[in-house]
Amino acid sequence: MRPPVSRQRPSDEGRPGPRPRVYSADLTPPWKKPGPVPEVAAEPGLVVEEPGTGFCGAVIRCEAGTVTLEDRFGKHRVFPLEPRGFLLEGRVVTLVRPPSGGPVRPTRTASGSVAVPGARARVARAGRIYVEGRHDAELVEKVWGDDLRIEGVVVEYLEGVDDLPAIVASFAPGPDARLGVLVDHLVPGTKEWRIAQSVPGEHTLVVGHPYIDVWQAVKPSSLGIPAWPTVPKGQDWKTGVCRALGWPAENTGAVWQAILRRVNSYKDLEPELLGRVEELIDFVTAPQ
Repeated sequence: MRPPVSRQRPSDEGRPGPRPRVYSADLTPPWKKPGPVPEVAAEPGLVVEEPGTGFCGAVIRCEAGTVTLEDRFGKHRVFPLEPRGFLLEGRVVTLVRPPSGGPVRPTRTASGSVAVPGARARVARAGRIYVEGRHDAELVEKVWGDDLRIEGVVVEYLEGVDDLPAIVASFAPGPDARLGVLVDHLVPGTKEWRIAQSVPGEHTLVVGHPYIDVWQAVKPSSLGIPAWPTVPKGQDWKTGVCRALGWPAENTGAVWQAILRRVNSYKDLEPELLGRVEELIDFVTAPQ
């Protein structure tokens, strides 16, 4: 007979026991954990959105632990500087207090040109740049003002372009007095296009952007809006835009000033306007 088979398990004496599992206090799965976000200095003029309230505004003040934003209507709100607390152009960021120290002299102008500290304005040239309206002139001054003063170029505004041929004839452009004209909504087939085509002369340059109004040349992202709304034909464009966006339609002048405050440099403008203004400045200041 075979001896009985032992069912007893071998002794575990002397063998290491199973390692105990150690669990992290954070049981969030790795794929659900938020990734790192960039830190951005809360410099004055930076436009951000606080996602909890939807408040969008430009930084006007940053103190220990808080940042103050101003929206397009001049309303102020104070928010804590919390991690992942703001949206910058749709991306989550952490705002931080800018480094302390004295004011830093800008090395470039608002148009992106190299700044010339201490440069004096040049005596005005005989040449001019004409733009359609006051808002156009204010926008050009805000971004290109430093460049224009150094070059001695004066910007004047027209009340529309209907009388442009007569105005150009009265100005009498010449080799030492070139005239550049910036026209809104210069699209082939439009009234503005036909008028521009009727202005002759090698010493006159008429260019334009495709926008119905110069407001549209400001990037929507700089204003905290997704896009400029479409306004039905026959309706005043500025009034329709204000109503669609919930802006005070009864005072478009105040709305424009709020828009203009959001423009800090050429980065806030569409390239279709940037290129045309630079072209006019080059034309008026070109050596004879």
